[in-house]
Amino acid sequence: MTEASTSDTAVPEAASKAKLVRATLAALLVAGVVLVTVVLPAEFDMDPLGTGEMLGLVVLSESGSGGTMVGDIPVRSDGIIAHRSSYRIDERTFDLAPGEFVEYKYRLEQGRSMLYSWTASFWVRSEMHSERDGAPAGTAEFFEVLEEALQGHGSYVAPFPGIHGWYWHNESDRPVTVTIHATGFFTMSTEFRADVAPIEYEIMATPEPGAWRPYF
Repeated sequence: MTEASTSDTAVPEAASKAKLVRATLAALLVAGVVLVTVVLPAEFDMDPLGTGEMLGLVVLSESGSGGTMVGDIPVRSDGIIAHRSSYRIDERTFDLAPGEFVEYKYRLEQGRSMLYSWTASFWVRSEMHSERDGAPAGTAEFFEVLEEALQGHGSYVAPFPGIHGWYWHNESDRPVTVTIHATGFFTMSTEFRADVAPIEYEIMATPEPGAWRPYF
């Protein structure tokens, strides 16, 4: 057999440095044009050439935060959840004998919020949990479990409709007093203790007299 001559094999011509530089500059130029004419107007509400408005891309940047225009003022809609009535104010105190517990939960609809601060006169076990509407009896979803605590402070937004609150257990050999202060868009609360029927409270107090309305 006759071996093929290496001179018959075509070898591609290596790209020159000048061609690579020209291709790189062309790619950067295209990217810059896309950035100024498309990305900035659509994503950052910046339209230096007016192309975003012409192409209808400024609307996309406004809708990213659910914004609207009121006159010539852009207004966001992702920071406020408005309600038709005032928030409520609640304060409760519970006396716990050694070994005794109490559960105290607020009625909150999905998306409703509350601020809270609670304190205990001695160490207690604290669990913050919620019971979803329609869930099987005895089931709960937990958001915080503290083996030993003297206080708790924070805010909470209900991820689903139901009752949301705390379980405090006095595991010491001395009496303990637990006090909670809460403000929020709750309507009712329920107190649970062992061998006692649940106690329901309608929460009417608001920051100003007459601010309460019978609906949310």
